Amino acid sequence: MPGKHYEEFEVGETIEHEKRRTVSESDNQRFCDLTMNQQPLHLDAAHAADTGFGERLVNGLYTMSLAVGLSVPDTTDGTIVANLSYADVEHPEPVFHGDTVRAQSTVTDKRETSDGERGVVTMHVEAFKVDGGADAGNDETLVCSFDRTVLSLKADGPKAGE
Repeated sequence: MPGKHYEEFEVGETIEHEKRRTVSESDNQRFCDLTMNQQPLHLDAAHAADTGFGERLVNGLYTMSLAVGLSVPDTTDGTIVANLSYADVEHPEPVFHGDTVRAQSTVTDKRETSDGERGVVTMHVEAFKVDGGADAGNDETLVCSFDRTVLSLKADGPKAGE
């Protein structure tokens, strides 16, 4: 399903993203390797066991990136010019290997660009871990939230790069 054009976003609308992902040890390891983040709390089981968490944490930037990725098909896939900002990032609870994460986006603001050819859309994105795994009931824990602002194409406006 393609993303939404500027006109299709409604302030106050919450978009539930159906796609979910169970985070693996490999996901966390590869993300840390790619970003050169060798924090022992993410990678060293013996070190993490001696912390208040008792086990390795999934890198918070991975959790945020996953939330963005889960949201793209329903929001900006093929309709974005650029991500403009991420703000007010919070990680109220940790994510561990084996946790299943889902996301939702609530449109909080939108406005046309000064030339009227595109639009700026801000969404409050929330990521939740589904307690008990992918097939569990409605028990969820908020693990990441942030505001994402994008420059969006209009349905009848210029295409990206024009």
